[in-house]
Amino acid sequence: MSYEKVAQAKPNIVIGTKQTMKAMKHGKVQEVIIAEDAEQQVTTRVLRLAEELTTPVTQVDSMNKLGRACGIDVGAAVVAIKQ
Repeated sequence: MSYEKVAQAKPNIVIGTKQTMKAMKHGKVQEVIIAEDAEQQVTTRVLRLAEELTTPVTQVDSMNKLGRACGIDVGAAVVAIKQ
């Protein structure tokens, strides 16, 4: 399950759309995790860039669960696992 993967990779994660896109552009991301219940306008740019860079994308069902897996008290729309 991807939530567990995020929790295990905690020291090597990037949380949020802007930070994820920045890390992707620098070639530091091995996988992107996107919450299905996030607003589409937020996730579309990340999905487009991931496709362009051939970065694997995994979708999970809940922003709140993804945020908790990251160790934060708010939901997370996008999380990247760094290489």
